[in-house]
Amino acid sequence: MKSIVGLTPRESQKILEILWEHVTRPEYTVRFKWNAGDIAFWDNRSTVHLAPRDIFESDFDRQLYRVTLVGKPLVGIDGSLSRSIEGEPILSAAEELRMRAAAE
Repeated sequence: MKSIVGLTPRESQKILEILWEHVTRPEYTVRFKWNAGDIAFWDNRSTVHLAPRDIFESDFDRQLYRVTLVGKPLVGIDGSLSRSIEGEPILSAAEELRMRAAAE
């Protein structure tokens, strides 16, 4: 997130700084101790990923893969659906196949 719509750049920056300081407090974080064969995942629609400072101090290599799942958009506290600010959504396999078939 780069800015808050409807605020001046300075207001937006200050509020985002406060929010970032809040969400990175230890009581709101999960510290995962990696072991060989471990898998971890989280939902980027409702969490923030912050890599630890000691990320390279393990005895084995970590392999990271980003996966975007297709699902229903999040709903705000006022009941309004979340909307994309930029970029196109990734289609499900079924939607992709339907679009390809329709184009032929």
